Amino acid sequence: MAFDSLTEKLQNIFKNLRSKGRLTEDDVKEALKEIKRALLAADVSFKVVKDFIKNVQERAVGQDVMNGLNPGQMVIKIVNEELVKLMGSETTEIKLQPGSAVTVIMMAGLQGAGKTTTTAKLAGKYKLKGKKPLLVACDVYRPAAIKQLQVNGEKQGVEVFSMGENHRPANIAKAALEHAQKNGNNIVILDTAGRLHIDEDMMAELQEIKETVTVHQTILVIDAMTGQDAVNVAADFNNKIGIDGVIITKLDGDTRGGAALSVKAVTGKPILYVGMGEKLSDLEQFYPDRMASRILGMGDVLTLIEKAEAQIDDEKARQMSQKLKKAQFDYEDFLESTQQMKNMGGLSNIMNMLPGISGMGGMGKKGMQINEEQTELAEKSMARMEAMIYSMTPEERRNPDLINPSRKHRIAKGAGVDISEVNRMVKQFENMKKMMKKMGNMGGKKGKFRLPF
Repeated sequence: MAFDSLTEKLQNIFKNLRSKGRLTEDDVKEALKEIKRALLAADVSFKVVKDFIKNVQERAVGQDVMNGLNPGQMVIKIVNEELVKLMGSETTEIKLQPGSAVTVIMMAGLQGAGKTTTTAKLAGKYKLKGKKPLLVACDVYRPAAIKQLQVNGEKQGVEVFSMGENHRPANIAKAALEHAQKNGNNIVILDTAGRLHIDEDMMAELQEIKETVTVHQTILVIDAMTGQDAVNVAADFNNKIGIDGVIITKLDGDTRGGAALSVKAVTGKPILYVGMGEKLSDLEQFYPDRMASRILGMGDVLTLIEKAEAQIDDEKARQMSQKLKKAQFDYEDFLESTQQMKNMGGLSNIMNMLPGISGMGGMGKKGMQINEEQTELAEKSMARMEAMIYSMTPEERRNPDLINPSRKHRIAKGAGVDISEVNRMVKQFENMKKMMKKMGNMGGKKGKFRLPF
């Protein structure tokens, strides 16, 4: 998960600061040296790190901090504020044209950054907001690029405009805009060709598109896994064609996360979205304050709530609450709740957003330390439970009391597990039902529906 390594190091530094009570100037400077090392190890730009440490030090060695009641906590607060400032302070939206006017968005980036997938996800986001986007296949070089956009567009339920591989991208963009104006599409998103590296032909082509149609927003897609190279790419694109914002992909696969901390400071352009997985919901709007909170191991409850609200139907939640109160929770309900969790990004993503648990070191109560290996084991265990439940008949899933010893043997055989695992799962499920019934009967806020994971 993004920033795991950095989060763990920062938590250890902060733990040491808090334990000292009163701080000397040397204590602060030593802590900042360690923060500097941690940021450089996270592949943050050297110049960015240098300026960041300078800003923190200027604020942290002041009299108000050194003589405060809780100087360690005040230093952490300053680090948090400077991180937010570093990443852009405010959330930036992609600027759309007013009223019914068509907005043209050009997506650019190197090959392999996930540009085509991200383009389709962005269109899906706009569709959910009530817009009528049109995806345009302007990549006429990469084999199967058009097909990929069409498949991704179909997944999002968004129309794809294509003229094949024998036309100039600028002409395709022009024809697509005319199509959009005739058919009521109010957002046109151009998926342009990527290259393995920046070259003159690529830039000339993007410039030609800009000269042929009015491009309102140029969005650069960069791969978090490439670290500092991604930041350099962003700077080059901005210098040569001008960009309005950046989308960082594959942030879920980069434990360092240096690109997210460097790109705004280096280019002056905001991060608009970050890709945290394969699903549409995994393209998250970028909130600098929430990201800073994740980096410092304080979780991101607001994003978690938003994901939950998007996945949980109010009527279903009410029905589930009634089932819990009456101890009628069955295996079908369990499958539904695990599916909701998957739609929210899976167990690891959820854990990463919870305060006190996010990051490999943990910042919560004693013993509240959940690392990547433990999360992976929990996800594997859940997958095995799902396999056992899918081996049941629909009647067994809806009525767990039907499951006798002979049925257990059949379920174990169907799921490819030992009978002891089935027995353990049935026992755990019964215990969970009892616990849920108690929670349901407590009334007030505690009686509200909770996902059973």
